[in-house]
Order: sequence, then structure tokens, then C-alpha cells
Amino acid sequence: MTNLSILGTGNMGQAIAAVAAKGGHSVQQLGENDTNTPVTGDIVVLAVPYPAISDVLAKRGDQFAGKIIVDITNPLNFETFDSLVVPADSSAAAEIAAALPQSRVLKAFNTTFAGTLAAGTVGPLTTTVLIAGDDADAKATLADVVTSGGLNAMDAGALKRARELEAAGFLQLTLAAAEKVSWTGGFGVIA
Repeated sequence: MTNLSILGTGNMGQAIAAVAAKGGHSVQQLGENDTNTPVTGDIVVLAVPYPAISDVLAKRGDQFAGKIIVDITNPLNFETFDSLVVPADSSAAAEIAAALPQSRVLKAFNTTFAGTLAAGTVGPLTTTVLIAGDDADAKATLADVVTSGGLNAMDAGALKRARELEAAGFLQLTLAAAEKVSWTGGFGVIA
């Protein structure tokens, strides 16, 4: 059993917590008013909007040393909804990894909507969580949480692949915002 701390109580945080709990893992869910509560999980899921990441790292970064940190953000320009706000050769996950050198940072969950995590399906397919990172053991640990919760997990490669995952997440979000796909739909993976 793995212990998870999920920072964020929105739809994604709740959906990830439900997947982990379904797999028999313990979950600590922390909201923005829980800043005095220590982070206890071996895996810390940053289920907050990208603009909140710098504040989370400033307030809690010292608690993340030695832990697996999962970045689920899509760093898009929320004012225009037309671009990512990280440099073209980088990603939100790379920025987080640079700020947390004592942590094992992964990118995951950003290419799925909360509805597909909760339902366990994207159309007729089992929901697949793509995981990118440089630490094979950390990816395997997160993949176990995902698969024990009834979803598929797929290793998407090194952390440098986070840029492509963020681009795919951005595309999916813009399609849903334009009502071309539903918020309970999205991209599926057939392996």
C-alpha cells in the first residue's frame, strides 16, 4: 500500500483520490486552508492550477524532499486559452523538477479529465494515465497506484516528454472548452 498526499480538493484531486482509494492506498487530501498540516504521503500529487505551483513550492517545498512529486498541471494561458506559458523547450514538470532537486518528479494525469478518471473509461476504452519521468522506480510506484485503482498506466518516457504531454493536455482542454469533445470524453489509448 502506498500513501498519497493530494494537494488540491477540486475535481481532479477528488478523482485521483478515489482511484487511489479504490486500489487500497491511503490518501491524505489537503486544501488551500490546510497549510499547517504536514504532507505525509510518499507520493505527493500537485492537483492545483499551474499558477498556484510557485506558491505551493514556496510554502511546502521543504516537505517534498525524498518524495515522488506528481505534476498534473497544464500550464496554459488562462486569459487567452491559446498557448502554453512555459518555454517551448521546457515544461511545467521540468520547472518543478528544477525547483525540487531532492524529489523524484513525474508528469501524469494531465491528459485525462476528472470525469474519465472517475468513470474509469474514455468511451469504450479503459482510461489510460500517461506517466513521464526520469526515475523508473517512481514511475512504477505511481503505475501501481493507477492500475490497482482499475485504470491503465503507460510509461511515456523521460521527463522531457512532459512537454508533449502538456501539449496534448492543452489540445484536449481547448477542444472541450470549444465543446468539440465533452468533459467526460477525451483521448483514449489502445496499446
